[in-house]
Amino acid sequence: MASTIINEADLPARPAQTVFSDGRQAVNLIDPAIVASDVHTISDELAHFSLELTSSAIPQRIRERAKHLILDAVGTALAARRYEFADVALSGLSELAPGHSPIIGIGRRLAPREAAIMNGVLMHGLDYDDTHSRGVIHATVSSFPCVFSLADKLDIDGDAMLTAYVAAMEVSTRLGAVAKGGFHQVGFHPTGLIGAFGATLAASRLLGLNVERAVMAQGIALSMASGSLEFLEDGAWTKRIHLGWAASVGITAATLAKHGYVGPRAAYEGRFGLFASHLGNLTKTIDIGLATEGLARSWQIEEVSLKPFPACHFTHAAIDAALALHRKGAAKVGDIAEVTVLVPADVVKTVCEPVANKQTPANSYDAQFSIPYLVGTALLRGRFTLDELEPEAIGDPATLALAKRINYEVDPASTFPRHYTGEVVVKLKSGEVLHQREAVNRGNAERPLGNDEIVEKFLNNGTPAVGRDAAQKIRDAVLALDKSPARKLASVLGDEG
Repeated sequence: MASTIINEADLPARPAQTVFSDGRQAVNLIDPAIVASDVHTISDELAHFSLELTSSAIPQRIRERAKHLILDAVGTALAARRYEFADVALSGLSELAPGHSPIIGIGRRLAPREAAIMNGVLMHGLDYDDTHSRGVIHATVSSFPCVFSLADKLDIDGDAMLTAYVAAMEVSTRLGAVAKGGFHQVGFHPTGLIGAFGATLAASRLLGLNVERAVMAQGIALSMASGSLEFLEDGAWTKRIHLGWAASVGITAATLAKHGYVGPRAAYEGRFGLFASHLGNLTKTIDIGLATEGLARSWQIEEVSLKPFPACHFTHAAIDAALALHRKGAAKVGDIAEVTVLVPADVVKTVCEPVANKQTPANSYDAQFSIPYLVGTALLRGRFTLDELEPEAIGDPATLALAKRINYEVDPASTFPRHYTGEVVVKLKSGEVLHQREAVNRGNAERPLGNDEIVEKFLNNGTPAVGRDAAQKIRDAVLALDKSPARKLASVLGDEG
């Protein structure tokens, strides 16, 4: 086989100077003559923030919202226990690395990294977990599995665990926002990629790394972070593991760095860093300044959206629009000639195409990413719950017949990714046309679910899995997690869940 010669002219251009949140500029990151300790990168900035953040610096409203986000994810994990993917994942991970770390609702069964993977699978497996809209990232379900496993292993107090979780959330959401939705356009699942870096810094904090080691850890994570959108083609299960994998990457990268393993310093803005290597030409559209903007001054946790439906967040406004039409009694299924759903251009590849696949979903995961199925179900049944993801619902002839009459158009007025807009236009056989638009998706930071609503969602998810009394005990333990050792929460969630 002929060898490949790499010419400098064929490589990406060296990056321009990076401007940080305080106005400073980084030096040329590629110049080998520069002493490493003199180079200031995004990794440096994020490491300083993550390691120096104090519990007292986090406003009380952010601490409370953070605990409610964790509660929401725990509820989705409990609801996921009865699904086949959970049993299969647990069997495989148990063969790889049995141990004594806690798994939500199951017990102490796996080694720490594998427990982090399993908890991520449970929390994200039903696609019912939170989303940071600008970052287009499910941040909790990579951040919390990482800190939960490590805090238990190290016997750390719950307040330290919560602070590490907040640090991970603030990092991951900002890094996700940099890409402006670009990762989806080139086939990457941003949560798998970006979640690994937030988890790495949370792990670095819990393991007691200094700034230099935390910089190295982020560079190590760069070679481990992953997540492909190919699951969209056939409803494969791989997306479910991306979040837990990101959590395990954080533990791995930080532990290697703790022992002196060397990673590249410019994990994000480097010539072959995260954005250049994964976005290609789309790097021209990114805003690298968002990676560090407002650290310790503004809180991205306040911009995290909660899900009222167990489906891809991109579809929620369209589901709500269809439900509104159903409630009005304006759209009798037998009277519908065709339906057009207006969606943001950036989500078409994810929830609208290929059209034939979306109109006839093969399984629950296909259904959760299908505008025709989701809108058709909402119009027909007037609801969308986990029951609508059961095989009998997905195979319902009336729903599938309606789905074949549902197509999409790009929404010219969309404000994506700030809002996941949706509009449903129903043309009746009589010629009458009905419209319903949702300009801001419910659960968005501008139309949020309150903490009481999150508790209600948790109880709805958790009670069928463990019973009302156990669900209430879990609720109380999560909302008081910063007042007791992490192992107390682990006992409630794992051993007694």
